[in-house]
Amino acid sequence: MAESDTRQATEERLYFYQDDRDTTCPFAPPPGLRALNDHAPVTRARIWDGSTPWLVTGHAAQRAILSDPRVSSNDKLAGFPYPNKAMAETAHHHPLTIFNADGADHTRIRRMMTRPFTRPRMEALRPQIQQFTDELIDTMLAGPKPVDLMHALSLPLPSLMICALLGVPYEDHDFFQEHASFATRSDKTTEEQQAANQALGGYLAGLLQKKMGEPTEDVLSDFATRIKDGDLTLPEATLLSMILLIAGHETSANMITLGTALLLDNPGQLARLREIDDTRDVANAVDEILRYLTVATFGQRRIAAEDFTFEGADIKAGDGIIVPLPAGNWDPEAFPEPEKLDLTRKANHHHAFGWGIHQCLGQQLARIELQVVFGTLYRRVPTLRLAVERDALAFRPADALAFGIGELPVTW
Repeated sequence: MAESDTRQATEERLYFYQDDRDTTCPFAPPPGLRALNDHAPVTRARIWDGSTPWLVTGHAAQRAILSDPRVSSNDKLAGFPYPNKAMAETAHHHPLTIFNADGADHTRIRRMMTRPFTRPRMEALRPQIQQFTDELIDTMLAGPKPVDLMHALSLPLPSLMICALLGVPYEDHDFFQEHASFATRSDKTTEEQQAANQALGGYLAGLLQKKMGEPTEDVLSDFATRIKDGDLTLPEATLLSMILLIAGHETSANMITLGTALLLDNPGQLARLREIDDTRDVANAVDEILRYLTVATFGQRRIAAEDFTFEGADIKAGDGIIVPLPAGNWDPEAFPEPEKLDLTRKANHHHAFGWGIHQCLGQQLARIELQVVFGTLYRRVPTLRLAVERDALAFRPADALAFGIGELPVTW
């Protein structure tokens, strides 16, 4: 067989990185993805556009590649492994953000966004998060049954918190949630994405302009001051605000809903969680739930900036690289018996928030929100249960940018 024929036959057998999850175990990563790591922690795969980037599935290998200066996050470089067609068609319009900047540019941008999200500042918000959580549960218990947990608790809580931090009026939440949802959908068209970005960007730009004249104690006012001082342009500040608004509520909402569904599917672990009264033990349990679910399911995207050898793979400049975080979080070398949900497991080395310089900026806020909710909801509503069969739950497809459940009907 000719060399070209051999290469073509090999490529036809490559794993297609958009496999559906096993419907009998929807909380787990796709079985084909998990099997790749049994073969090698780095391997070629095929994605939606026919290209064949490298998949890095091993936990240790993921940490190494996400910290490697020889790879870039620049999504304008030829060969970058875009998640879908809409992002590929709009990448050339993308300005620099914390997602696609490298080196000094990334450091400069991230520094502007870091101050409001330090651990001490987030810990100071714990009483307010607890208050909002209790109030939302009070409202839920006083209303009719069954109720959709996503809209009763999961979405309102992180939305309330990110609005308070940013200085965005919560009464506008229906508007920004509708448009922000496009960021994590895999079925959006380029036109839909652009329309949503324009609507949300116009809204936030208006708020920033208002805060330039009427600043308050919030992140948007800080950005407005930087605009006046010449450190940021209005378009740059608008984009940073959009990133924080979207990331600040969408992933936490998915984790609360999906985590509840997971716990209801594991009654023994749920009973154990109800008995925990130590904040550190609740935090440990939350880390295990984060590891198990890893809602950032579609992976960190990179491109090789130079030729190098990595884990036995000869990676060339311009090769796309995908780091599917769920695979690393189910690597048995790092987490023995990864398919077992064990709330006593020491799982704080998981990659649910990524790794390296692009690790999630708002992870401390997300952790505390989850700790408060998972430490409160099941105690206050000990008989909480699904109001439908689990098979009736509508899980997002595995190729969505964030895994989750659109609705979670519950009763008690």
